[in-house]
Amino acid sequence: MIEPPTPVDELLRLETLRNLKILDTDPEERFDRVTRLAKRIFGTPIALVSLVDNDRQWFKSCQGLDVTQTSREVSFCGHAILDDQPLVVNDAHFDARFSDNPLVTHEPNIRFYAGYPLRAPDGKKVGALCIIDSEPREMTADDLELLQELGQMVEEELATANLMHTDPVTGLSNGVGFGLIAKHILAMCKRTNTSASLMLFHLTNQQLIDGFIGNEEGDRASIELAQFLMASFRDSDIVARIAKDAFATLLVGSNLSEMETAQQRLAERLETRNLSTDLDYQLEIESCAGAYDPKRHDNIEALLRDVQDRMEAREYVAAEDARAESA
Repeated sequence: MIEPPTPVDELLRLETLRNLKILDTDPEERFDRVTRLAKRIFGTPIALVSLVDNDRQWFKSCQGLDVTQTSREVSFCGHAILDDQPLVVNDAHFDARFSDNPLVTHEPNIRFYAGYPLRAPDGKKVGALCIIDSEPREMTADDLELLQELGQMVEEELATANLMHTDPVTGLSNGVGFGLIAKHILAMCKRTNTSASLMLFHLTNQQLIDGFIGNEEGDRASIELAQFLMASFRDSDIVARIAKDAFATLLVGSNLSEMETAQQRLAERLETRNLSTDLDYQLEIESCAGAYDPKRHDNIEALLRDVQDRMEAREYVAAEDARAESA
């Protein structure tokens, strides 16, 4: 085993890492969604956001491992931060740096590793977004571009204050954060010819709850709906609160059947909640979905407008029907 050499800018690098004030903080959805997506896209059992500290690598986000850190001397990511390009180890058994590494010879039995070096805003490399498998694998040029795209999503989260990207009530991405994430995801979908769909959800009685019961209860309603959405869709789907009364879910690689299944799960949860609650209001939502078409949607804003226009037209028709029935 060859321990990772120390970068020439190590002291400055560590100062940058500490100034990010992210070490030993709680898990955050803004990082976890990237590792869940990486795990799903590449089909690996493990995906990590690893930060390389003085004598350890600490996992800000961890999918597929039960530990939160390992020593730096056995870390693959300690090697990844030494270069500007992703580190790819197709089979660790035949790589002198790792063949007798305890992470290779024992759990988690690493054979394949690919790590994109993560840069802080000042350019210092502070860690890696990595995917890991217990079987040998190859990475194509397209695969490396996908890994880079996901890594850049993590870098943007490192570069921007949490509150600028996150809804303070639900902890989900806000409209700005959702736009940045969706930009990368749609670029990946276009390049790989992968399907994507956007679903919008309008909490139609949000204003009534705020106005007649109070903003605190309105926040509670938003939190409830956010939890139902997170539970109903896949871990790799992106759920965001893009406005006070609006949520969005971006689904990658989903077919119509999977989308309908998720919608049914959500409907069942809402029905159960509305029938059993002792609160003074129900959660009333309208939803609308649209498929991403790279020929029609140059960006996420175009896709959002498309689905929003469809939802508004549907809600207008429903309002007119209700007025006609009451006349």
